[in-house]
Amino acid sequence: MRKFDTQVQHLKYKVLREVARQAWNDTLLENLLEIPQIVVPGPEPTMRCCIYKERAILGERIKLAMGGDKDNPNVIHVIDIACDECPTAGYEVTDSCRGCLAHRCEAACKKGAITFDQKHTAHIDKSKCVECGLCAKVCPYSAITNRKRPCQLACKVKAISINENNAAAIDDDKCTQCGACVYQCPFGAISDKSYILDVVDMLKKEEKVYAVVAPTISSQFKYAELGQVIKGLKELGFCDVLEAALGADILVLEESKELEEKGFLTSSCCPAFVSYVKSAYPELLPYVSENLSPMATLAKVIKDKEPDAKVVFIGPCTAKKAEMQLDTVKPYIDSVLTFEELQALYDSRDIDITTLEEDVLDNASYFGRIFARSGGLSDAVAQAIREQDLDIDLNPVVCDGIEACRAALLKKSKGVLNANFIEGMACLGGCIGGAGCLTHGDKNKAQVDEYGREAGDRTIMESASQMQ
Repeated sequence: MRKFDTQVQHLKYKVLREVARQAWNDTLLENLLEIPQIVVPGPEPTMRCCIYKERAILGERIKLAMGGDKDNPNVIHVIDIACDECPTAGYEVTDSCRGCLAHRCEAACKKGAITFDQKHTAHIDKSKCVECGLCAKVCPYSAITNRKRPCQLACKVKAISINENNAAAIDDDKCTQCGACVYQCPFGAISDKSYILDVVDMLKKEEKVYAVVAPTISSQFKYAELGQVIKGLKELGFCDVLEAALGADILVLEESKELEEKGFLTSSCCPAFVSYVKSAYPELLPYVSENLSPMATLAKVIKDKEPDAKVVFIGPCTAKKAEMQLDTVKPYIDSVLTFEELQALYDSRDIDITTLEEDVLDNASYFGRIFARSGGLSDAVAQAIREQDLDIDLNPVVCDGIEACRAALLKKSKGVLNANFIEGMACLGGCIGGAGCLTHGDKNKAQVDEYGREAGDRTIMESASQMQ
């Protein structure tokens, strides 16, 4: 069974694996120049026009695998030299243009950007075009199309533009660091920083390092059993593995009380959603739950009991790497890995998890575990209200992706939203659609629900009480 959806993910994984392998062996700096040859052996290029460009791009990938630009807090970066194969974006006239006599496109254009050749075929002058799209709307043959790059289409907050070098550029003020562009770029020219070296360093020092795993893990590593994945973490050197779903159980009890007190609330679990509220609807920030995310909630419990312990969150989310840098979260989370990086970490130590005995991950409730998919948080809030006998009727709006979040937030800003709770998830499908997943797809939701049912009849309150 394939471990990854795409070859781009596999290439990224190979770089991470070799960087981590050299770090385990204390040979990273002396063997740094050899890593490109290990990842892509042989004298001939396999992905680019020449071996020199291929190796140069691999050098940039290695830098990101080692933590990237320390001066730029954004975890999402463009590898400029890898971003050169997409066609120029914007409105273009296609071969469907029939050279008609009506010339409606010319009449619609207010900037005089459309001309015609001797065959009456339309052409767009890019120096005059303002991308208004009026010409495309009036063309009777739909011969004018708006061609956008995959990264631009993936970015629903319009944080990506094309710079003077024809490469993608990220507006850090708009970027929510959700990683949608990372997953969708066909050339891997956009990638996230990795903190895998920090994790290797912690484990090598034999510090007491806890792994907090997102419930999405139940839909990943499909070539092995979940219990083997958990056992593999302990083989890497983690002292224990806890479910972030435990943090979700603790959080949802408090969030439901906050909803009762305030009357209206938005979730705070998804850092990309919270970031979007801050940048696009700052006036709604008072409605964002004051509670920490499940990741940080559980990590705080661990640190309160064992101040010297280290906590590493492992999940599907690139935005969690940004969340851990927040002043409110920094004291509790020491590093973040994606599932892609965990696979690289296993293989850097030659750990074949399919050969391991199964360990157990059994402490959260059904409702804590289904936080991983869209709608799960709202179901959990409803259950927490019932269990605590709170005096409020939940009327949620479930936002599946940034576009749905935008619609709900806009309605709230206009005072026309018929709901008292917004469940905001930046990724389609919820966390199961995160950029750091090994695999994406509809089956992931079913697997998360199945994993949730394995919790049996344990209530949210019973689950949360374990950590008291």
